[in-house]
Amino acid sequence: MQYYITSKTTSLLQTRTNQALLTYDILYPINLPNLQSALMKVLVILAHPRRDSFCGALADAYIQGATAAKAEVTFVHLADLHFDLNVTIAEPQDQQEESDITEAKTLIKWADHLVFIYPIWWGTMPALLKGFLDRVFVPGFAFYEVVQNDYKKLLINKTAQLIVTMDTPLWIYKLLIKAPGTRAMKIATLEFCGVSPVRTMHCSGIKHSTTAQREKWIRQSYSAGLKLSKGIATNTEKMWRSFVPWLKAIRLQFYPMTWVAYALGAFAAEKTGYGFSWLTFWLGYLLIFLIELATVYINEIYDYESDLLNKQYGPFNGGSRVLVNAELSPKMLKTALVRIFIAIPIVFILLSLSSGSAILPMLLLCATLIIMAFGYTAKPISLSYRTMGELTVGLTHSVMVILCGFIFQGGEFANSFPWLLSIPLFFSIIPSITLSGIPDYEADKIAGKLTLAVRFGKNTAAQIAIGSSILALLTSLSLFFSNLVPGAYNLMLLFPVAHAVWLIAELLKYIGLEQKPIRINKLMILALTFLMWYALIPFFNLL
Repeated sequence: MQYYITSKTTSLLQTRTNQALLTYDILYPINLPNLQSALMKVLVILAHPRRDSFCGALADAYIQGATAAKAEVTFVHLADLHFDLNVTIAEPQDQQEESDITEAKTLIKWADHLVFIYPIWWGTMPALLKGFLDRVFVPGFAFYEVVQNDYKKLLINKTAQLIVTMDTPLWIYKLLIKAPGTRAMKIATLEFCGVSPVRTMHCSGIKHSTTAQREKWIRQSYSAGLKLSKGIATNTEKMWRSFVPWLKAIRLQFYPMTWVAYALGAFAAEKTGYGFSWLTFWLGYLLIFLIELATVYINEIYDYESDLLNKQYGPFNGGSRVLVNAELSPKMLKTALVRIFIAIPIVFILLSLSSGSAILPMLLLCATLIIMAFGYTAKPISLSYRTMGELTVGLTHSVMVILCGFIFQGGEFANSFPWLLSIPLFFSIIPSITLSGIPDYEADKIAGKLTLAVRFGKNTAAQIAIGSSILALLTSLSLFFSNLVPGAYNLMLLFPVAHAVWLIAELLKYIGLEQKPIRINKLMILALTFLMWYALIPFFNLL
């Protein structure tokens, strides 16, 4: 059964040439089940300087809809607040707060859902709203800078609704001037501070709109409030939001090079006459993927102390931050690990049934890989805490993975092809994994993680990177001229030669610096792209 309430809403329905305010009745449907309990806390912010505006009527309608949905609603009209619109000192968070600004911050923290209702003037928001944002959404309240250009969002687990009015036709506003007034609020402000999702309702063509059109907008505003009974996020958005932390924890940036190295081994098996099976190939990679995934999760758990202290983290160092930011719990990761540990032997059995190789060599190889990979951080082995982490990563991501591809396809350990193919790749990995310990230096030192950088110092770590770069270059050139791995290398090696010269020059420059930078982004990029040559050149040649 449908029930209705009637609201007397006074709004500026006339065009700018008319004088009278029109008062009209609107029937709003209410669903009785929505009246059982409060679902969320809602803060409605009217940012039009005048209360008797059409924005005011939209605010009234939204509040009535939200109230009907049994939300707890607080209304703020910015024109009633007393505060300086201008940031008058260098650091906005240090400016003396008026009591209304303090109260506004309290209400924003309190709210689950933020509603901003304002007109678009000159393509953007009124000065009143801009001043409010400048004074309230300050560092330390809405966000803070962890490291340069890396920001922590402080308004997470909140959603928002923008209801905006404008005279400009909507297609012009969106297509020609790119919707600056709503993009600034949605992307550069709310989403930047962690508020998501942010819905937008545009009321376009206010100046020449009819009474019927305005009534329609009023009803839409009411309906937007009423929908709070079901929550603002769609099921897809909820699923995506719960999946994102797991996506971060997986750290997909590490997997492509592992796949390429594994494929090198499989192609090498075919090249040397052992045959090739796509079923075996993908079952083998699934096994390696599960081992790598478990390794990443184990690292998150055992490196927590170091990651917590680390303020210089990046895409390839400092962990995924899912535990540090409390996006996932240790219990959740441990539960996932149990499932992976169950899946690994099942996949291994399927792989052994499809592979032409004897089960004992495969079992020995996989067991060795698992011990080395899990033991990188897991106790009691904890290789990365004993200055063997860099060596372990180099071996697992070159020799071990290439051998997996080779042996799974029926190859034999005695064949020199995969071993020789692994040598340049091994040496090319060492610079990047060694240099990644430099930005992590302080955190690792406190946590007792004895990386090469911590044990021997940053300059020695850079020198090791230089030496391993030279060895990668020399071994690949030797294999090319000796033709010990026929077809794997060609004149494309001229590119890593040039790359090595550039990388070594930058490393020497870094060693010569008295005051060394904490972050070494350029060096990391050079080192990571350097290793790609030693995977991709033989990959395409053996493909």
